Amino acid sequence: MGNICRSPTAEGVFRKLVQAEGLEPWFHVDSAGTHAYHVDNPPDERARTAALARGIDLAPLRARQVNLRDFETFDHILAMDKHNLDTLMFTCPRTHAHKVRLFLDYAPELNLAEVPDPYYGGKDGFEQVLDMVERASQGVLRSVKDSLE
Repeated sequence: MGNICRSPTAEGVFRKLVQAEGLEPWFHVDSAGTHAYHVDNPPDERARTAALARGIDLAPLRARQVNLRDFETFDHILAMDKHNLDTLMFTCPRTHAHKVRLFLDYAPELNLAEVPDPYYGGKDGFEQVLDMVERASQGVLRSVKDSLE
């Protein structure tokens, strides 16, 4: 929603995977919220701390709100939960609706549809989000690589 917890965590995790594979020239990775709650703010300190413990630096990231250009620019627009998916689909031009999915669609082994928002919880929630995001990010990368072959 506000682009300070789940989405920047996913951006950082996915960037790290892409970098490890040497695929940076082929990817443009960005995160955005569906609401303008925290525009220009860094990710939540708890998200930054949890990510940094796994070698992922979220400090340079800044929150922004999704815009219409994003639907044209990006091949994949992934929502963390059904509420945000609905918001994206309401905004998304019909010609780009096929790009919008739930992030955890790429981690079916988790048997979950949504990444929970850790904002009102404790440290464990941020660790749980990282675990889920790592699994889904691997699935996204696998899917994109498979589609290129």
